[in-house]
Amino acid sequence: MKTISNKQLTIQVSPHGAELCSIVANGKEYLWQADPAFWKRHSPVLFPIVGSVWENEYRNEGIPYTLTQHGFARDMEFTLISEKEDEVRYRLVSNEETLHKYPFSFCLEIGYRIQGKKIEVMWEVKNSGEKDMYFQIGAHPAFYWPEFDASNSERGFFGFDKENGLKYILISEKGCADPSTEYSLELTDGLLPLDTHTFDKDALILENEQVRKVTLYNKEKQAYLSLHFNAPVVGLWSPPAKNAPFVCIEPWYGRCDRAHYTGEYKDKDWMQHLQPEEIFQGGYTIEIDE
Repeated sequence: MKTISNKQLTIQVSPHGAELCSIVANGKEYLWQADPAFWKRHSPVLFPIVGSVWENEYRNEGIPYTLTQHGFARDMEFTLISEKEDEVRYRLVSNEETLHKYPFSFCLEIGYRIQGKKIEVMWEVKNSGEKDMYFQIGAHPAFYWPEFDASNSERGFFGFDKENGLKYILISEKGCADPSTEYSLELTDGLLPLDTHTFDKDALILENEQVRKVTLYNKEKQAYLSLHFNAPVVGLWSPPAKNAPFVCIEPWYGRCDRAHYTGEYKDKDWMQHLQPEEIFQGGYTIEIDE
C-alpha cells in the first residue's frame, strides 16, 4: 500500500488492482472501506469491459471467450513504476492468463496525483500487439453518504452540470441494459433527491456525454464532493435494497452489453479502439468540496 499526502488530504493506493483505497480529508474518510456485508471493494478499475457481457460470454472474430463482470484488471497485481511526493503510478501488462480471457496484448497504466483537495485519476492504455485492439475502461469509486443515518430514508442530493433534459437507462436482465427505453431524470430545484429507493432498479446510466460533472450534496444541499470527467457514460449506483452507507459515481468509457447481445466484441456499444502502438488516455478527477 502506498500513501501520498499534502496539507489537505491523504490517499492510499493498493497494488492489487491499482485500487484507490482511502481518501482522508477534513479529519474523515470519504472513500468506502469495503465492508463485505455491503460491497467488498473501494474503487476498482473496470477493464477490459464495463459491466457484464451477455451470459458472461463474448465473441472476437467468431471465437467465444468467457469474461465475468467488469473484467479482470481489478483482481490482478499491478507493478509500481513511479512514485513522487504527489503521485504514484502502476502498470499491468498482458500475459498468458489475460490472453486466455481477452485476446489482445496491452499495457495498462493507472496513476493518482493529488493537488489541494483534488485527486486526479489517470488511465493510459497502449495497444502493444500487432492487430487492432478493442476495449472498455471505467471507474467504480464508492463514497460514504454524508452524515449517513440508517434510520433516515433521505440521503442527500446529486447535482449535475446540466439541469434539463437528462435521460437515463436501466439494467434490464442478467446485468445487461435496455438502451431502447429511456427515462427522464426528474430534478427538483436543479438537484436529484436521493433516498433509500433511488436505486431500487439498480444503476442509473446516463449516456451520450450528457454530463461532465456530478456533485454529491448533503441533506442541507451543501456540496460534499464532485467528480469531473470526459467519459461518454456515467453510472450512479448504490446496492439495491441494502440501505448501504455509500454511493458510487462511475465515469465509463464503455457500458455493459445490451440484453441478449450476441454480436462481435468490437461492435458492442461504447467500445474503444486502438491501432497497434496507439495509446488511449482517460480518467477523472475527484474533488472534496467541503
